[in-house]
Amino acid sequence: MWHQCAHIGLFIGRGGVVMDLKKLRTDFPTLRQENAPAYLDNACVTLRPDSVVQAIHEYYTTSPGCGGRSVHRYGTKVSQQASSSRHKLSQFLNAETSKEVVFTRNATQSLNQVAHGLSWNKGDVVLTSDREHNSNLVPWLQLEQEQGIDHRVVASKPDNTFDLEAFEAACGEAGKDLKLVSMSHIGNLDGVAIPVKEIAKITHDHGALICIDGAQSTPHMNVDVQDLDIDFLAFSIHKMLGPSGMGGLWGKYELLDGLRTIQAGGQTVQTSSYDAFEWAAPPARFEGGLGHFAGMVATGAAVDYLSALDMDAVREHEIKLNRIMSKTVSGINGVDIIGPADASQRSGICSILMDDLPAHDIALLLDEAAGVMVRSGQHCVHSWFNDRGHENGSLRASVYFYNTEEEVKLFADTFEEAVHAFS
Repeated sequence: MWHQCAHIGLFIGRGGVVMDLKKLRTDFPTLRQENAPAYLDNACVTLRPDSVVQAIHEYYTTSPGCGGRSVHRYGTKVSQQASSSRHKLSQFLNAETSKEVVFTRNATQSLNQVAHGLSWNKGDVVLTSDREHNSNLVPWLQLEQEQGIDHRVVASKPDNTFDLEAFEAACGEAGKDLKLVSMSHIGNLDGVAIPVKEIAKITHDHGALICIDGAQSTPHMNVDVQDLDIDFLAFSIHKMLGPSGMGGLWGKYELLDGLRTIQAGGQTVQTSSYDAFEWAAPPARFEGGLGHFAGMVATGAAVDYLSALDMDAVREHEIKLNRIMSKTVSGINGVDIIGPADASQRSGICSILMDDLPAHDIALLLDEAAGVMVRSGQHCVHSWFNDRGHENGSLRASVYFYNTEEEVKLFADTFEEAVHAFS
């Protein structure tokens, strides 16, 4: 016997929570279109449900005011809505308080706030993996050039899984100079997850801080910042059903309170005179200038939608779809999937190396011939590709909970045809 949960597209059965894809897909205007494409570029940005689009529309049409500033009815309503969205995000991440959640433009800004907000001494060691997005690599290289920190890379195993022994050795070699570990929870390159709790314990045992890039994990699985015992979490709200131009930074309050803002002015201060100023408390200290209020309001709608889902079921569904894609792709001559052979270790990402084939041309062909949308290139992980001589990058298909078996089969079959056509 099945019991349907109202409006959220879930069924409760003997086997647990099962997603009703047909129902869920009707919530997305782009998926209701006639001949809707198979959208498999979710690692870049996700589609948005009606509730998010409506929240943006309502802000501009019913209460387009200035939150946190004006006390008239528009301003008051926006302030309340933004506060509500911040609270929902804090609950979604299991933060101790909503004061630990900072609204940013994206994970890139969040990571830069940490990088340029901490105080550094020459020789301070920062550890990253060898699979990092530019946003979690270039800020550390910049600090190395400008302030003399020591950025070190921890090599992954040959199949791109995390090498915990190599990490422990790197921490030991850094010794008392280890200041920060900053790593992606799930790589946008390959979908491979790292053992965050184990890494956090080792990091703290060495007296250092840990920052996690959660851009590819927060939308797809349960991320509990207290259980993980991390110090900072950066994420992109546009990757979790929310509006473009919205991201977030979570940090332990005492750490945020000691962090230098990289955007001074506006409401980042409590008061100022001609020769002095007083900083505002977090999170306002880091949210200078007129905020993206439509985005803040709509963030609440996005979190509401995700909170109604079973995130374990989301992750299982994505892995199931990846297995289907990988089964066909792995049997094609001349191409290789980045990462472990087992699709369950690559989340919902199937990234394909095609050194002798034109990735961009194949991506265009998939869109034009079959309505399949994927990503081609180096996916902002230039370091990994360049180090291995893969200048053309890869073709990346990335799924979300609203994708179907039919869509990933269409991708895999059409991709196989395209490879044969270009070979």
